[in-house]
Order: sequence, then structure tokens, then C-alpha cells
Amino acid sequence: MKALVLAAGYATRLYPLTQDTPKHLLEVGGRPMLEWVLDRLDPLDSLDRVYLVTNAKFAPAFTAWAATYGGRQVVVVDDGTTDDRDRLGAIGDIAFVLDRERVDDDLLVIAGDNLFTGAIDGFVAEGRRRRAPVLAVHDVGDPELVRHYNTVETDADGRITYFEEKPEHARSTRAGIALYWYPREVLPLVRVYLDEGNNPDQPGRLIEWLYPRLPVYAWELPGEWFDIGNHDQLAAARARFATDPAR
Repeated sequence: MKALVLAAGYATRLYPLTQDTPKHLLEVGGRPMLEWVLDRLDPLDSLDRVYLVTNAKFAPAFTAWAATYGGRQVVVVDDGTTDDRDRLGAIGDIAFVLDRERVDDDLLVIAGDNLFTGAIDGFVAEGRRRRAPVLAVHDVGDPELVRHYNTVETDADGRITYFEEKPEHARSTRAGIALYWYPREVLPLVRVYLDEGNNPDQPGRLIEWLYPRLPVYAWELPGEWFDIGNHDQLAAARARFATDPAR
């Protein structure tokens, strides 16, 4: 199994903090937030490579960080973009890494600003059991928040029966987060999705396109979840991760 960490955004909503520093290397709980993400990958014994896709502006910072990081080796992949105007988008970056690195294996995709306190061993086990795409979901509790993410409904077996990205009117408070498991046999569909001219950004759009075409399942993420998109969310994560995040 391979893992792909998405870290190619420019995080303009966090300016001035991210004008010269990638969001994913901002401090949370005394260390770069990216390292909390990688902590969740460490227990996965079948994981033999971690890719991190970023842009040309921030690639040197990630390369310097990776050279001193004491954990699992991370392969930094520069997508060649320089600002928001030419960025590939999250799904475009997935395809870029699949093509450039010739990935032919099961793939876990996670956003590098996606912090949570629970373990994901069960998530990978669910993907292997299903041999189908799996999306991690979390109940955010507030219908207004769901409008900024997506809304998910499932049947009794956990199969997604409805998914809408950025819904005007949320049908539930369960939202998919940027944590996905794709079996190797599904990966060619990423290129099909893009070749059809679909939105290359917002990784949930791929799930929205996939679920009417083949079985896609949801897995409930335990614990707390933080999506670091603005200063308030960064402050909340810093407050939470200042204490033991496993509790």
C-alpha cells in the first residue's frame, strides 16, 4: 500500500503565516502539523511508501523538512505549479503522482492539514475487506458547517447512497473528510474522471462521481477532527493538540 499526502495548496486564508511557509509545516502542539498526520500512518504495517505532493513554491521547504524528519521516509513530489492560478487541484495532483511515480498499488490519500485524534487502522482494514473505495466520515454536528464540506448518506451496509459536495441544503450532518482509500484496480478511473473535464479540485468531487458508478463505502472516523483552513481552526487545533491528542 502507498500513501499520498495532499499539500499543494497555497493557504491564502492563513496569510500572513503562509506567505513563505507551507501551512502543513505550521506549528501545532510544538511540532509541524504534518507530523501529526504522519503519526496516524505509522502503525500501518503494509504501508511501504509515503508521497507528499506540493507545489514549486513550497517544495524546497518540504524537502528540507523531510531531510531532518525522524519518522518514516517521505518522498516529496513537486507538481511544478507556482500559484493559485495554475494549480492542478487536489484530484489533478493525485493523477500527477499516479502518473509520475507509476503507482500500481492500493492507495491511501490524506490531506496534510487534516488533523484527528483517532487511529485509522480500521479504515485501512475496511478498504481491504471491501476491495472498494472507502471514505472516512465524521459527524460535524452543525448543518451550516456541512455546507462548507459535503453531505453523505449510506445504507445499512455502509454503502454511500448519496453524496453532495458543498451542498446548499445539507441532508445530514455527516461529512466526508479528506481521507480516502482506493484499491489499485480503481486508480485508472482518476484519469477517466479528469479526461471527462470534471472539476480537478476538491477531492470529494471524485467520490461524488464514483459512487453512482461503483460501490463506495463510508467509515466513521473516531475521536475529534480538525480541518485547518483558517486562523480560527488553526487556533482550535493548537489548543487541542497542546494536550495529549490520544485522549
